[in-house]
Parts: sequence; C-alpha cells; structure tokens
Amino acid sequence: MSAAAGSSGAADRGTAEDGSGAAGARCVNPPRLVVAAPSSGSGKTTVATGLMAAFTEAGLSVSPHKAGPDYIDPGYHSLATGRPGRNLDAYLCGTERIAPLFAHAAAGSQLAVVEGVMGLFDGAAGAGELASTAQVAKLLKAPVVLVVDASSQSRSAAALVHGFASWDPEVRVAGVVLNKVASDRHETLLREALEGCGVPVLGVLRRTAGAETPSRHLGLVPVAERHRDALESVSALAARVREGCDMDALLALARSAPPLPVTPWEPAAEVREPEAGARAGAHSGTGANSAASGGGSRPLIAVAGGPAFTFAYAEHAELLRAAGAETVSFDPLRDETLPEGTRGLVIGGGFPEVYGPQLAENKQLRSAVRELVAAGGPVAAECGGLLYLCRELDGARMCGVLDGTARMTEQLTLGYREAVAVGDSVLAPAGLRVRGHEFHRTALSPGAGDEPAWGLVRPERRREGFVGGPYGNVHASYLHVHWAAAPSMARRLVEGCRTCPG
Repeated sequence: MSAAAGSSGAADRGTAEDGSGAAGARCVNPPRLVVAAPSSGSGKTTVATGLMAAFTEAGLSVSPHKAGPDYIDPGYHSLATGRPGRNLDAYLCGTERIAPLFAHAAAGSQLAVVEGVMGLFDGAAGAGELASTAQVAKLLKAPVVLVVDASSQSRSAAALVHGFASWDPEVRVAGVVLNKVASDRHETLLREALEGCGVPVLGVLRRTAGAETPSRHLGLVPVAERHRDALESVSALAARVREGCDMDALLALARSAPPLPVTPWEPAAEVREPEAGARAGAHSGTGANSAASGGGSRPLIAVAGGPAFTFAYAEHAELLRAAGAETVSFDPLRDETLPEGTRGLVIGGGFPEVYGPQLAENKQLRSAVRELVAAGGPVAAECGGLLYLCRELDGARMCGVLDGTARMTEQLTLGYREAVAVGDSVLAPAGLRVRGHEFHRTALSPGAGDEPAWGLVRPERRREGFVGGPYGNVHASYLHVHWAAAPSMARRLVEGCRTCPG
C-alpha cells in the first residue's frame, strides 16, 4: 500500500454537518477499525499496534484508541502514531461519552484503530456487555477484525470465528487475522476451513520467536522505561503486519464504517457546566461550583511523569487547562525541584515500586513535595502517586506526606469499583459518586492520622485511600478515576490551587 493510495479519499471523511442526526450533532466519519480477539493473549496488541505503525508509515494520520482502562498499551499506540493514545471505557466514562470522546480524539485523522480489551464480548463482571469491546464497536458503528491465535488448531478455528461472528448481529465481525500460524501447510488448512464461514481472512502472521514485548507484574513494560527498544519493537510490528496482512483490504474495510452522528467531547464545555454530582455537593468546600472561567491567574499544576509515573489519561490535562490551569510535567526520578511557580500536583499511577531506591535518593524533591503540601498546595494522587506520598515503600523512604507504609505483595488487586467521596476534599465534595478501577500488587498500612478518601460500594463495602494535609489539601487513593466522567474534579482542583493559603 503506497502512501498516496492510502491517503486517497481518507482526509475528506473527517467531519461534516449532518442534518439527520441528533440536534447539533456532526457527522463524524473517520475510517475506523476495532481490533478484537476471542481472549486475552491472542495478539490484539501486536496487530493493533502494528497496523497503527504501518498505516502511519504509509502517510496516514492515525488516531489510536484502547478499549478499557489500561494505561500501558496506549503508550505503544502513541509511539506508533505520534498522537496521544486514548482510552474508551464505557464503565468509567459512561456509554454516552464513548462516541464523543472518540470524535474528539479522532478529529483531523484519516484512520482510527481501536484495540479491544480481553475477549470481544468480555466486559465489567456481572454487567452484561458493559465496557466490552463489542459494546465499543457498536457505539462507534465500527467493523471488527478478529485476531485468532491459530496455534494447535485448524478446522476448529472456523467454528470459533463463526461463533463470534454470529453471537451478536449488531457486532460486525468483518475480517480475521490469523496469528501464530506454524507453516504454509497450517495456513492452507486454516484458509480452507474458513472459506465457508463468511468472514474473510485479511492477514496471516507466522509464529515468531522473540517477537513479544517484555512484561512484568502488571503487564507490558511501559514505553517510557524502554523508549529506544520500544521504537524498535513498534517498527518490527509494523513490518510483520505489513508483510502478513492485506493492508488495502483492511483500509477499505475501515472506510466502510457508516457515518457517526455525534457532537465531539469538548473539555471547555465540560468544565463550564457542573454535572449533577457537583451540584448535589454545592454545600461543600471552597470552589466546588465556581465557574472555571472565573477571575484569577492561571495556576501552575505540575504533573508527575518519567519512567516511574506513566499512568495518565490525556483528557485529564486537557480538563485542567480548560478549567484555567497551566500544566507542566516533572520527573520525580531526575528533577530535584518542582517546576518554578507550582501551585498544585497531580501524581498518577505507574511503577514507583520498581524505582523505590532511586525515588528515595532524590531527597531534594521529596522535601519540595512536603513543603508544597505544608504551604497548602493541593495534591491529587492515584495508586503509584499514593505510594510516593507515603512514609515508606518496601523500606525505601518516600515523601512522608502520609504516615502510612506500603509494600509489594504477590496478590493482584484488579477490577472496576464504584465509590462515594467520604468527605470534602480538593477533588470531590462529600457524596460525589464515581466509577473507577484498581490495578496494583501492593498493600498499604495507614498511619494514625490518615483518613479515607472513598467509600467503595457494592460489593466491596470498604473504605480506601486517604485525605489529609494541614489544609485538607491531599487526596490520595488506589482508585483510578477518569475525569471525563466527573469534570468537576478538575475544576475543583484548579480552584483549590487558586485559593490555597500558600
């Protein structure tokens, strides 16, 4: 597929006015594909990332997306495309926001590729199709390419594909990529079996030793920790996919997606209009319902990054800026001071447990974090950020903003959660209900003065996370929340930075 051939006709299918859709909606129509699989481990990331990189190398502007809450795969997607990797999670953000978030991210692109999560029909436990790849495909009116691990089977692959293609008539399984094919003979048997199934084979990838991306206790190693090697890995995936797949047929399939009448998500509009949860908490602390565009300077919020803190949703920084803040990144492994003029901190998740000794050695920055908190600077921390604010992590000294200690365990804590804010904080008024997810292998022993941030509801019925600081200005929790579903959190944090005592 040449760059010229790949680009032809794609650029003019971005957005157009649509009088037949919902009032005010635009007809957003980037060519798009959803890459799914019968189960985890089938090769979704290989195919999706390879497609993103191959089409980008062919000259297309590719918008990368990931179904579900995962932070790591979008890093590889971003590396492959040069655009921010975006998540589409109906549990965290609500089904009504999936198409608008997609349209926001895909603006100006010539192709969108969505990598699925788990098996095609797997979603939130006990909630039917909610948060499944199939649901995302239906919400985006996107054709699905099914990646099948064909090792140790031949005719059975046809039965599997037939079952997935016919299970839900609203999900259009329109092509198959066969992965881990052993030989020419194996490929012939698979193609013959699939001939009568009605789903064309659009690619065959051979079993290749040493082609896997390195993993550890929470999945793939993030791009920020192996950038040079990751570039080589992504380039190799592009070559494998380009060699094994019918790129023209895949692009034609993407272009067959019908118009999608939707109004793109807009950060400025979100922070201007308090949602129901914020209105319900109007009696609570300072700034809960202040207009995002109100007076005052644009406070500087420093956002932790670098190899130890790689978990972030792109929409969070967009919401903070739309709410009136400036954002700047800093690396707790290397930067000895906070950015000049910092009024607040956002410390997301990542792998501080891997970098405990190095984080401990950076005494100057740990001291700067404590000083900011003591001066009243608001801090929002999630999971890895929570660990960094503790007194110790596996014996290594951390910031000591919270008196708790944390340690690595063998047990994986993973899953969606519903939570209610226990009290007022820099992020949420008491009673604000949110959805989030947990993803860690650590356990935390709270200090005497550490108060819970969230009350987790059915089925957990427990409290977790911490709020504290001399001005009640620290919100730290294991819970990852997507602020697109609760934009008042960004607005409230910015207002707290404007009014903090320091």
